[in-house]
Amino acid sequence: MASIIHSILEWLRSLFFKTEMELTLVGLQNSGKTTLVNVIASGQFIEDSIPTVGFNMRKVTKGNVTMKLWDIGGQPRFRSMWERYCRGVNAIVFVVDAADHSKLDAAYTELKALLEKPQLANIPILVLGNKNDLEEALTAEQLIEVLHLKTITNREVSCYSISAKNQVNIDVTLQWLIKKGKGQK
Repeated sequence: MASIIHSILEWLRSLFFKTEMELTLVGLQNSGKTTLVNVIASGQFIEDSIPTVGFNMRKVTKGNVTMKLWDIGGQPRFRSMWERYCRGVNAIVFVVDAADHSKLDAAYTELKALLEKPQLANIPILVLGNKNDLEEALTAEQLIEVLHLKTITNREVSCYSISAKNQVNIDVTLQWLIKKGKGQK
């Protein structure tokens, strides 16, 4: 009975109230952050994305949720900016090129360093293993192991295998993000 009442209240709330949230997308260069933002915003894959220099910000509305997406450059010279753009956000989205095995150690090192920042404590993190359309891409389970995600205990951590190019699991990703915007677990 309580869940029915909760559902009705959520539905009524959705009719009258918009939810705004901020998300920061970080990850090494060429992991697909900008492509993912474009797919979320327009529903279309654009073949020739250029590397992000510094950062980009896009506002995207899905239903009654407006997401401000901070897409931060992944080149080494921009990684020191990650912490600044991750402060106070609803969730951090860490995008990994799951098919580029040579960059997995660097991805782990950068993720670990970012999550050790005291100002980012308790912010949920969503790890996305992008490019699952490529044969050599790791699965979500393999990424969890390689990135030692089970050792992160001071925040909520989720991991999905996606393909921004083929729009695989983008719906699941959006559902997770929207729940964070509404303060749900």
